[in-house]
Amino acid sequence: MDVHCSVFIATSLDGYIARANGDIDWLTGSEQSESGEDYGFKSYFDSIDVLVMGRNTYEKVASFSEWPYGDKQVVVLSSYALLVTDRLAGRVEIMSGAPGEVVSRLAGRGARRLYIDGGVTIQGFLRSGLIDEMTITRLPVLIGEGLPLFGMLDGDIRVEHLGTKSYANGLVQSRYRVIKGETIAAGERPTAPEI
Repeated sequence: MDVHCSVFIATSLDGYIARANGDIDWLTGSEQSESGEDYGFKSYFDSIDVLVMGRNTYEKVASFSEWPYGDKQVVVLSSYALLVTDRLAGRVEIMSGAPGEVVSRLAGRGARRLYIDGGVTIQGFLRSGLIDEMTITRLPVLIGEGLPLFGMLDGDIRVEHLGTKSYANGLVQSRYRVIKGETIAAGERPTAPEI
């Protein structure tokens, strides 16, 4: 199965993707979001076949006055029934299943490049060894607490730094390739040398 799964996401400097209540006011109300710069998102988005997101992310985005994904196919992962409004009919599909099953189903339909979005969804795909690449854009703001981009893992996941670009407004964007087959189980982690 030759499917490339990637992440393109913004975080606060302290690693949160949203406040604890799901609010992203620190992101959407920032001077960075009002600059007109898209930080490479359009080029990235044009390169993917399907956007796979979690239920919470979908509910947040569906509440916006304008649907930001055009006619791109969006798959929402949820084990609960969700309402897809008339304006999104034909563009949004609800799907359930483990990350590997979802990737297999989409691959069977011809999808080769998947954009994975939403904290819990990204974490699940990472734990399943399915994320190939991550673009993480850090905004120069500390929000103190919230929903973290990364959660508990079964072991370390090694990544290769592909590049970092900084912007005049303080935003820093880094790209990483996930190194497959190099997960270190928690019990096998080397201990730090004594000083």
